Amino acid sequence: MDPALIVAVLAFLAIGGVGIVFAGGDNQPATAQKRVKAVAGARVDKRNQAVEMAALKRRQTTAEALKELSQSEKQSRKRRLSIKGLMAQAGIKMTPTVFWALSAGLGLVLGIAGLIIQGWIGAGMGFFIGLFGLPRWILGFLVGGRQKKFANQLADAIDVIVRGVKSGLPLNQCLRIIAMESPEPIKSEFQALCDGQAMGVPLEVGLQRMYDHMPLPEVNFFSIVLVIQQKTGGNLSESLGNLSTVLRSRKLMKEKVKALSAEATASAGIIGSLPVLVGTLVWFTRPDYISILFTHPVGNLILMGCAVLMSVGIFVMYKMVNFKF
Repeated sequence: MDPALIVAVLAFLAIGGVGIVFAGGDNQPATAQKRVKAVAGARVDKRNQAVEMAALKRRQTTAEALKELSQSEKQSRKRRLSIKGLMAQAGIKMTPTVFWALSAGLGLVLGIAGLIIQGWIGAGMGFFIGLFGLPRWILGFLVGGRQKKFANQLADAIDVIVRGVKSGLPLNQCLRIIAMESPEPIKSEFQALCDGQAMGVPLEVGLQRMYDHMPLPEVNFFSIVLVIQQKTGGNLSESLGNLSTVLRSRKLMKEKVKALSAEATASAGIIGSLPVLVGTLVWFTRPDYISILFTHPVGNLILMGCAVLMSVGIFVMYKMVNFKF
C-alpha cells in the first residue's frame, strides 16, 4: 500500500477526531445551559402556579364570605323590621308587650278625646293614631337619631382600630378600647360585641348582631372588611384606613347634598304646613265659617279627603327632597 495514502488517511482521522472533540466541548456548555434554563423555567412555572392557586383560593373564600353575609342579611331583615328590632335599634330596654300596652293606652286616651270632640269617627281616628301612628313615629324618630350619631362616630372608632393595629395591639384589644372610651351609642354596641366574644360568640355573628341593631351601610362595610380579613388574611390596618376615608367622604357628600337641597326642603315644609296654619287661623278668626266641616257629615268627608290628599302630597314632596345614595 502506498505510504502517502496511509499518511493521508491517518491525517484525516486525526483532524476528524480533533473536530469531534472540539465540537463536543462546545455543545456541553450549551446543553448544560439548556438544562439549567429548563429547570429554572419549571421552578418559575411552579411558583406562578402556586401564586395563581393561592389567589384563586382567596377569591373563592372571599366570594363565599360575601355570599354568607348576603344570606345573613336577608334572614335578619325581618327581625330588624319587627317592633323588637326597632326598639333594639332605638336603644330602648322594653319588651314588645309593654310597648303594645302603652300604645293601646295612648290609643284609648286619644280615642276618648276624639269621641268627645268629634264623635265615633273622631274616636276611631284617635284610637288608630294612638295605637299605630304616634308610637311608631316616635320610635322611628329615636331610631333615626341614634343611627345618625352612630354613623358620625364610626369613622373615629375605625381610626382607633387602625392606630392600635399599627402599634401591635390585637383586634380584640382595639375593640375593647372603643367600648370603654367612646361615647354612646358606639360604646354600647361595641361593648355588646366584646361581651359576645368573651362568651365565645364568633366575630362574624357579633358583627351581624351589630348590623341588626344598626342597619347602616357603614356598619355593613365594616363587617365585610373584618369578616373577609379574618377568613382570607391581609393588611387589616390598610383596609380599615381606606374604609375610614370612604366613610368620611360619604359623610362630606351627605352634608353637601343636604346644603344644596335645603331650599327645596324648606319649600316642601312650608307648602305642607300652610293648609294647617290657614285652617287654624280661620278657626280663631271665623269659627262659624269653618265649623261646618266638623259638624256636618259632608264636611267630615271633605276633611277626610283633604287629609288623604295632603298625606299623599307630603309623602311625594318628602321623596322628592330626601336624597339617598
